[in-house]
Amino acid sequence: MKKNMYDIIMNPVISEKSTALSEKQGKYVFCVEKKANKIQIRRAVEKIFNVNVTSVNTMNYRGKRKRVRRAEGMTPSWKKAVVTLKKGQKIDFA
Repeated sequence: MKKNMYDIIMNPVISEKSTALSEKQGKYVFCVEKKANKIQIRRAVEKIFNVNVTSVNTMNYRGKRKRVRRAEGMTPSWKKAVVTLKKGQKIDFA
């Protein structure tokens, strides 16, 4: 089944660390679908933002156990992708 590019890239991860990466090294961090591979992520970012992607690095995060009073639960697991763009290109999230 072919996935829609907007289903693969869920949202950008905006934190101090990811903002510093984008300003200094041209790397952008996204939360992506867990089953997406690097090729799908590369194609989706290139189509959505109209940029050239140099490399894609992915990381899987397992959900953590959390407790609220007596109830115990888990935060959701998710996948993070760090996308490096060609030199001189930018993505504007504003």
